[in-house]
Amino acid sequence: MGLLDDAPQLWGRQVLLAMPSTPLSRRSQLVRQLKAMGLEVIAMPSLAQIASGESSVSELRSVAIEELLGREPSEPIPELLQAAVQGESVLVTGAGGSIGSALCRRVLSQRPKVLVLLERNEYALYAIHQEPHGKAWAEGIELVPVLAAVADRPRMEMLLRRHGITVMLHAAAYKHVPLVEVNVCAGLANNIFGTRSALDAAIACGLKRFTLISMDKAVRPTNVMGASKRVCELLVQDAAARVAAQGSGPICSMVRFGNMLGSSGSVVPLFREQIAIDGPVTVTHPEITRYFMTIPEAAQLVLQATGMARGGEVFVLYVGEPVKLVDLARQMVELSGFTVRDSKNPDGDIAITFTGLRPGEKLYEELLLSDSDQSTGHPLIRKAQELGLGSDELTELLDRLDQALADWDRQEAVGILQRLVKEYQASAGSPCSAAVSPCGQNQRSAQQTSEQSGQL
Repeated sequence: MGLLDDAPQLWGRQVLLAMPSTPLSRRSQLVRQLKAMGLEVIAMPSLAQIASGESSVSELRSVAIEELLGREPSEPIPELLQAAVQGESVLVTGAGGSIGSALCRRVLSQRPKVLVLLERNEYALYAIHQEPHGKAWAEGIELVPVLAAVADRPRMEMLLRRHGITVMLHAAAYKHVPLVEVNVCAGLANNIFGTRSALDAAIACGLKRFTLISMDKAVRPTNVMGASKRVCELLVQDAAARVAAQGSGPICSMVRFGNMLGSSGSVVPLFREQIAIDGPVTVTHPEITRYFMTIPEAAQLVLQATGMARGGEVFVLYVGEPVKLVDLARQMVELSGFTVRDSKNPDGDIAITFTGLRPGEKLYEELLLSDSDQSTGHPLIRKAQELGLGSDELTELLDRLDQALADWDRQEAVGILQRLVKEYQASAGSPCSAAVSPCGQNQRSAQQTSEQSGQL
């Protein structure tokens, strides 16, 4: 007790948490108790991390919110990780994004023959290429940075053939709900036709595997982004059916999961920025919940799902119970050494305010369209049982959507999207809710003119 009694005097208001091997649930309990005493909790690296050189004893850090979600990160099954990419020539689309860059790191750790980083944002490509470049060179892995758009089908085929690609992990997409909601045509063109281009190139070039990175917002979507991702899933299901009928072609599958902590657009970086300027921390609704997992965990689970795929699967990553964003905000305020200012504590440091749901935003996200799913060889990977769309109907509607996008006709595009994804219902207040409801020609013309002028 003597050391604990002296800790506040030695370290001000900080406490060292030197218990890296203690179960996460117990560490979480201790952190909550210490935070309730007004103390900042600092974590020390483990002896194994120090011995391996991964961390030094001088490296103290504030406990991250990722450590307080109530579950231990899953341990990968080496055989599944290796099955997908070891010794293969791999291409990752959207390589500079949050999940794309994490996939690149995880793929590299499995010693592929070639890793092609496909990204159309120059700085994002530069950043991810520089990060693993030395390691790839030291281990004899060819690392190829490519500035290109996945929707450029001839360029995709040329890249696949030039580098002998055998596995494609397709993470490229527009994912920010409010932005896609007011940039409908650009969002649909990028997400849907980018995926079709990547799939067609993979089939034409005889790849072994194609995996689509999907998300929970594709389930019963209330926004264009989520509906576009569901169409991407339909495309993969259709491609898998065609490959099965032909008896040859890539193993096409998809992996669906929720939000990644710390990803671009995630609430966690936003909350951190707001706390840094003394708030307020903004949450859209007091009851809104989301599924969360860490970015590295998502990447390793995607690779393991890819390794177990046999064709046409909708893999769902089970990441525990959904988390209330207001609870997450409160935890982050307290972990930063502050108190929440509310009716119970009017003298607190930082307020949490509610701003209202954004266009297309849902209170609750879902991972399954139907109630039935199956277990797999991994405890956190489930396999959903979901119906696709007939190939002829899918082709016809996509041709019509392609023409609507060529005309930059938002209303027509959203109407076709609703036929492609019958569960799609634009939320009240969304600019797209009017687009799928009966309206006069003048309203349609006004909307179309507005989007063409750049306002939408």
